[in-house]
Amino acid sequence: VRHHQEIHVVMGNEACDLDSTVSALALAYFLAKTSPAPKATFIPVLNIPRADFALRTETTFLLREQGIPAASLIFRDEIDLGGLHRAGLLSLTLVDHHVLPGADTALEEAVVEVLDHRPLERDRAPGCRVTAEPVGSCATLVTEWITQGPPGLLDRPTAALLHGTILLDCVNLSPAAGKVTPRDVACVSLLEERFPELPARDTIFEALQAAKFDVSGLTTEQMLRKDLKVLSSDELVLAVSAIYVDLETFLRRPSLLEDLDAFCQARGYTGLVAMTISFNERNEPSRQLAVYSQHEPLRSTVCRALEEATTTSLHLQPLLSPWPCVDTYAQGNALASRKKVLPILRAAL
Repeated sequence: VRHHQEIHVVMGNEACDLDSTVSALALAYFLAKTSPAPKATFIPVLNIPRADFALRTETTFLLREQGIPAASLIFRDEIDLGGLHRAGLLSLTLVDHHVLPGADTALEEAVVEVLDHRPLERDRAPGCRVTAEPVGSCATLVTEWITQGPPGLLDRPTAALLHGTILLDCVNLSPAAGKVTPRDVACVSLLEERFPELPARDTIFEALQAAKFDVSGLTTEQMLRKDLKVLSSDELVLAVSAIYVDLETFLRRPSLLEDLDAFCQARGYTGLVAMTISFNERNEPSRQLAVYSQHEPLRSTVCRALEEATTTSLHLQPLLSPWPCVDTYAQGNALASRKKVLPILRAAL
């Protein structure tokens, strides 16, 4: 702001998953290389505080593999987008989303470009260039842009980032998962053609999948925050965390009860539902549930709602719990993901 330097930020969504991160990095790199006599400095911004980066285990893994240190990344809490915008110095390209959250409404008029793979929920100002295409991964759209640009722009690290991201997003290009499109397949093939030394699809997909579910280095608080949704009513706030280990392993964590209590106290949550998911050697999911609250009426209400749910029957079997303030269940219906459980909890609140 002091030097009146224009800044063009490329930023993914608030989930800051691998697709958002890699799309922002690769597209900012492409724009910086191809913009004619740029007045602005192009900066990819990861849309989370730096403290949350450790929770994105598949992202930290892939960037580490490509020799990109966390120290060279810029996070949302390290750049004053509001200040830049008020000074008239900010241009914003959104990748992997096209609607800014309520807290960022003031930045809307800085948005000059959108690149997303979801259906559009709203129109943009006439000056904003919008690309919204129904592909499996936003990284596919970025790959198309870069490979249609000037020759020689795509280097091996960028190709490896895009390749791994598309494979993870599109579940290793498996048609059964219902995410992949012919354009995703074409981009993966094109990247492999240009860089034959890229790792085999199965190898990189399995490594990223393992990294995504590897929570061994996280504290209990980080495990609970890694994949967290929050529901609230007028008086009550309920946290719903996806936990990537089996319930027995989770319950055996040292000082777990103190950690659950501290986590809820610090954030004003009245209770917490931990939904665990683990996989056997045939990659079949197994799901279990723990409902924690020191507030007995809430715990009873939530447990009853989950046990008696009819829109999506969870087929719950109660398990022996080590503590009176935690109710635990095996979930017979392993296909009922958190998306299916959230409406049941919302209704209960």
